[in-house]
Amino acid sequence: MQNRIQQMFQASIETKQQAALTLPGVIEQASQSMVNCLLNDGKILSCGNGGSAGDAQHFSSELLNRFERERPSLPALALTTDSSTITSIANDYSYEEVFAKQIRALGQPGDVLLAISTSGNSANVVQAIHAAHDRNMRVVALTGRDGGSMAPLLQPDDVEIRVPSTVTARIQEVHLLAIHCLCDLIDRHLFGSEE
Repeated sequence: MQNRIQQMFQASIETKQQAALTLPGVIEQASQSMVNCLLNDGKILSCGNGGSAGDAQHFSSELLNRFERERPSLPALALTTDSSTITSIANDYSYEEVFAKQIRALGQPGDVLLAISTSGNSANVVQAIHAAHDRNMRVVALTGRDGGSMAPLLQPDDVEIRVPSTVTARIQEVHLLAIHCLCDLIDRHLFGSEE
């Protein structure tokens, strides 16, 4: 069992090393898009399913509350948390619409959607991207594998942070690190370095 645990740690380390070679530029670009949104009185909406829903909520809580320093709260909202809204949309329309309908109601031009899917194929996240574009929002997509059906939907001002892995757990581990990088860069852009 300990050998298996060491193998999992090693696989995670190797995936993060690969990501460290390929992702810094797009993470920086994504952070700049989010900073521009926040500086222009916009907000960041986030969505995903399962573990990615947890990541969406993790991101919004880091902005709304705090990341690693004391600073004013930043406007962010996870679209995964209102069970009455999600279940009513899924019941009355379809599960594919649970994020898109919220974006059509809450999204404004200049806002950013953080769309998270390890496969890039989550139908409700795909619909969320369409809704965000309809509302003149920019999209930051956290994906893996080949980017799935989300990648071709992205427009020139959107950013895809695609983890170089085909293993869901490894992709999720890098997604969390990317989220922490985004939070750190947003804080540094808006509030300066603490050093």
